[in-house]
Amino acid sequence: MSQLNQPIEIAGCIVQPGERKTIHVDLARLYTNTHLDLDIEVIHGRRTGPTLMVCAAIHGDELNGVEICRQLLKHKSLHRIAGTLIIVPVVNIFGFIQQSRYLPDRRDLNRCFPGSEKGSLASRIAFIFRTQILSHCTHVVDLHTGAIHRSNMPQIRANLDNSVAREMANAFGAPVIIDSKLRDGSLRQCADEADISLILYEAGEALRFDDSAIRGGIRGVMNVVRHLKMLPALKRSKKELTSVVANSSAWIRTNSDGVFRSVVSVGQRVTKGQSMGIVASPFGTQEEEVVAQHSGIIIGQNNIPVVNEGDALYHVARFEESSLAAERQVERITEQIDAHPMPEDVD
Repeated sequence: MSQLNQPIEIAGCIVQPGERKTIHVDLARLYTNTHLDLDIEVIHGRRTGPTLMVCAAIHGDELNGVEICRQLLKHKSLHRIAGTLIIVPVVNIFGFIQQSRYLPDRRDLNRCFPGSEKGSLASRIAFIFRTQILSHCTHVVDLHTGAIHRSNMPQIRANLDNSVAREMANAFGAPVIIDSKLRDGSLRQCADEADISLILYEAGEALRFDDSAIRGGIRGVMNVVRHLKMLPALKRSKKELTSVVANSSAWIRTNSDGVFRSVVSVGQRVTKGQSMGIVASPFGTQEEEVVAQHSGIIIGQNNIPVVNEGDALYHVARFEESSLAAERQVERITEQIDAHPMPEDVD
């Protein structure tokens, strides 16, 4: 039987066991002298357990995660959790206001960790986030979308050499898991170096809501909460499907400029040498075929039809098993998520 929890202090605020509190962290000021706060929702259980953080919009234009957090906060079972749930709906508040991926200094916040108290604006925000919030966590689910004009199929990215992260990725239940190594300056690398297990959920496109991606994200986070035993496991009427794991992925780029027309879509299987689309001159009949460089499943795609030489068009994941079998499994998981978007929750 789990022990009773102790009060927790986050960003200078004390949260008692069984208490739910919104904490406002003074992040920075606009040049108009307007304060900008980082809003954190802390749900501190009466019983001991992990400290899980769910955060979104570290890139300010990635909005699906913001809605996932908003809907999670309405989940009626959260008052019964063991441990602590920290939800940060908008990490990059500057970018969120400006509908931009970046901060005002044009830096990518997700390349500025661990940050510095005396560095650039991005570095200072990364420092505050790391020292006042991340440092309290044992596990993290970081919510992202594709970049502007790019769609990502729902997927989990994690360093699968980390056994805890691998288990979280499997529990989440996204169609695809990408074994993704750590990037310098990322929140994921910072968490890993602090022995905090983090998985990253990618789904949809920047500045757009994607209902399927949002449903899958809510369902996945609650699956992780239950996997960590912060809530009791649910009885399943049928066996949960297992995510397919990609051992690598690569972007297919255009070798010419022009207008881009695709004949395939996200989630579709392609085979090496298959035609995926064309890039044509807008002023004549010249066109160049875009061909799959290897077999796999399309997990990301460019959505803007005007392209320049070298632009990334398709992100294709490769699998050790048959890509046909992987495609069928992806389809089954997607159908299951759409049919049962949220685990039943009995209060």
